[in-house]
Order: sequence, then structure tokens, then C-alpha cells
Amino acid sequence: SSKIRNLEVQSADDVAVLEDCIDFSLAKTISKIEEKLERGGLPDCLDDDIIPSVGNEIGAEAQIRFLKAKLRVMQEELDSVVCECRKKDDENQNLKSRLKDTEEENTRLQRTISMQHYQTEKYKMLSQEAIKKSGGLQQEVIALEKVLQ
Repeated sequence: SSKIRNLEVQSADDVAVLEDCIDFSLAKTISKIEEKLERGGLPDCLDDDIIPSVGNEIGAEAQIRFLKAKLRVMQEELDSVVCECRKKDDENQNLKSRLKDTEEENTRLQRTISMQHYQTEKYKMLSQEAIKKSGGLQQEVIALEKVLQ
């Protein structure tokens, strides 16, 4: 049993991958395997990398227990991956929302900058006109001072 426990904690590299994971259920899979075993549909010796070489030395019931344990581990891994995918989807939605908000803020700031540039140019022109007017008035003051003297 210690060998079986050690085999249960193998990495996912040596685990058979199910092609049809859409409707995967641990209970359904176990019941299908048990039905095939009862009908004699499964060979006595499974040499397809699901049960390692130690599988040849253990009985059918031990193989079933091993496969059930391996299925439980795979289901837990699948649940973990699904949960992680959901978290990533939520994070992506959050980032999309933040990106949209940032783009809206950027557009608003661009409009503000444009309006401020327009006002700056307007005040520059008013300032230049005031400087010209002031210069003209200074010329007038000088001319009037000369007249008074």
C-alpha cells in the first residue's frame, strides 16, 4: 500500500489525458470502469501507462482502488485548474474594466489639455494686444509730456 500511495502522488506528466473533459465526472468514470470490469470488458493487465509496472503485481481490486484514487487526484487537479481559470477570467474582466476607465480618463484629459491650449493661445493674443496698446499709450503720454513742457 505504501507503493500505491507513492504512485498516487505522481506528477501530471505520466497521467492519461481525457479527450472529452466537457462532461467529466469522477462518479461516472468510476461507475463506467466498474461496469466494464464486471462485464470483462477491461483486460486483466493494463499496460497503457495508467498503472505503472507495479500494477502487474497487484490484484484487480487493488488496481481499481488505485485507479479510483488516481481519478480523485485528477478530479481535484481539474477542479483546481477550473478555479484558477475562473480567477484569471475575473482578473481579465477587472483589467478590461480598468483599461476602459483609463481610456475614458485619457480622452477626458486630452479634451481638457486641448481646451487649455486654446485658452492659452487666446490669452497670449490678448496679452500681445494689451502690450501694443500699452506701448501706444506710453507713446501718447510721452508726446503729451513734451507738449506740456
